[in-house]
Amino acid sequence: MSLMVVGTSSHVGKSITVAAICRCLVRRGIRVAPFKSQNMSLNSFVTEDGGEIGMAQAMQAWAARLSPTTDMNPVLLKPKGDCVSQVVLFGHPYKDVPIADYYTETPYLLTEAVAAFRRLLQEHGQVVVEGAGGAAEVNLYDRDIANTLLAEKLKLPLILVADIERGGVFAQVYGTIHLLPESVKPLVRGIIINKFRGDPAIFAPGVKMIEEITGVPVLGVVPYFTLPLPSEDSLSIGDKIAREFPVRIAVIRLPHIANFTDFELLEQYAAVEYVSCGTSLQGYDCIILPGTKNTIEDLAAIKAKGTDRELWDARARNVPVIGICGGYQILGKTLVDEGFESVAGTYVGLGLLDCVTRFSSYSKNTTQVKREACPVPPILSAMGTVTGYEIHMGVTHEEMDGEAFSGDGRVSADGLVFGTYMHGLFLNPSAVNALLSYLYGKKGLPFNPILQEGSDPYDTLATLFEQNVDMGAIIAILKE
Repeated sequence: MSLMVVGTSSHVGKSITVAAICRCLVRRGIRVAPFKSQNMSLNSFVTEDGGEIGMAQAMQAWAARLSPTTDMNPVLLKPKGDCVSQVVLFGHPYKDVPIADYYTETPYLLTEAVAAFRRLLQEHGQVVVEGAGGAAEVNLYDRDIANTLLAEKLKLPLILVADIERGGVFAQVYGTIHLLPESVKPLVRGIIINKFRGDPAIFAPGVKMIEEITGVPVLGVVPYFTLPLPSEDSLSIGDKIAREFPVRIAVIRLPHIANFTDFELLEQYAAVEYVSCGTSLQGYDCIILPGTKNTIEDLAAIKAKGTDRELWDARARNVPVIGICGGYQILGKTLVDEGFESVAGTYVGLGLLDCVTRFSSYSKNTTQVKREACPVPPILSAMGTVTGYEIHMGVTHEEMDGEAFSGDGRVSADGLVFGTYMHGLFLNPSAVNALLSYLYGKKGLPFNPILQEGSDPYDTLATLFEQNVDMGAIIAILKE
């Protein structure tokens, strides 16, 4: 028993809809697993067995009260630029492929994806599948393993999600359904209108019109909402609006920024702004260099835009500078690429940390970690035990600076510059408390520590979903 959630376009809310359905089902005692055959995203997560999958599928697994597995996202595409993506297959690097060549791989990848789906179905009994992008990309029908080819192969009932905030919702829905292949069109069983602002009663005539012109029932109109759930991909950065807080943190929006979900807990307690290379860093209380898919190229972008000088000036003002993963590598003295990360060569880093990174293998370090922050004041000494995960190529060797965490990272002598390979560091309340207590304290302001406990956002999501969507109809579709 399964169903598939597809969209009229990217960023309409497919991932959140799948997560909501999963949590609604498990709250009814129905076991379910999420699945997405192919995802394209630089926001990823590491499973317990060291596999890399899209963050959205990890989020959906948590909604289903499961540990994420690579079967939930067998194919992950990580764009590297110049129409080339790294293909991650069942959690591990498969190959770098130009997009034109990638489509020669689709028969094999579809077979692998279907096998993963069947394993999930056998283990959990129900699977909620997420499509990718827009379902009606007519030029891709012969190779769309995330939408039409998968739907034809599995004969799953479809729920179509549309984003009314973008406007043109009638054309979105009608056009998508009528452009679907004749073999897929009858599979559409319901429509969900997402991101509605205002009084839904005003849109009641619109719902009736959509049902009349499509012959498909509208299962619900979901209001626009924000919840502290991980973002899926780079499109989500555009939705971020820094809140008003006395502490301002700049996250450098590198051209190939990855895993910016690392900072979504910080966003709730500080004014976190994603700033492009070349932006002045005056006035910020802390600067973070995030992860990146292309460390060497993003180092070049930092230098070309003068952000290296901005960072050195911030360092001279005793502003904390923190590097995560690729950002940590960039903070070092030297990066040596043997032709695996980018063009072979030796590159001069920013020199804010005394360490050297070498890229000598195509393989990645992908692992979940638990580490102790080293007792270096004023920030690390207050963190204690933290957890996270590593996803990186390259190995960093220390020179003179001390270790930042047990077995990982480097920190300057004054503790104001440090780097780590640990994604998810600032999803630990203790790490957020340590950083923000210091930053607020510098301004003479108190900071109320974040408590470990809190309400479950997936239950909040499920409750909101049930209030606005006919979950009974969805369960009936699932059991078809």
